[in-house]
Amino acid sequence: MTFPSPVSYTDLMGGISEILFSAEQIQARVLELGAAISRDYVGCRPLLVGVLKGVFPFMADLARAITIPVEVDFMAIASYSAESRQHGAVRIQKDLDSAIGGRHVLFVEDVVDTGLTLNYVLRNLRSRDPATLQVCAMFDKGTRRLVRTPIHYKGFDLPDRFVVGYGLDYRELYRNLPFVGLLKADVLHPDEHTKKGSSK
Repeated sequence: MTFPSPVSYTDLMGGISEILFSAEQIQARVLELGAAISRDYVGCRPLLVGVLKGVFPFMADLARAITIPVEVDFMAIASYSAESRQHGAVRIQKDLDSAIGGRHVLFVEDVVDTGLTLNYVLRNLRSRDPATLQVCAMFDKGTRRLVRTPIHYKGFDLPDRFVVGYGLDYRELYRNLPFVGLLKADVLHPDEHTKKGSSK
């Protein structure tokens, strides 16, 4: 798929100070991840599990890059409160439609930063007795990690800055950009200048 050039996103580019990863770089890396997963899971028919909303562009591209039979399913989660979010505790708003007992599950993330929410969700999934449970993340903010969680397949490392695009949003905007860029400081709400990402 060929995406429009960045300048075509006129109403969104005004908020971007720098493109970190182009659409071409992202798509090339997704193909590499898909090839690796296809090799590692041959004969297993893995189940890809993602958490809405940010993962949907990556999940769709990754599923198309995988050349073996694969299934997909989604969860939706929300934090109980700001305090619980800091500890990674979440409530499930939409659970999986599929039972995962005995399945080879690949949990797909758009971005991992503190690892708190990811760790919480993985504990929940492990309690359902999958045969295997591994993580594939398109972006990793490793400098923000509070909980060590193995990432078996990784796209790119991100700086500790406010980034948007390819599913990553600011107030629900910019998810549709096919590239990832730095958000300009003057776009951020005054209370959010010191925020550099979620507590995922």
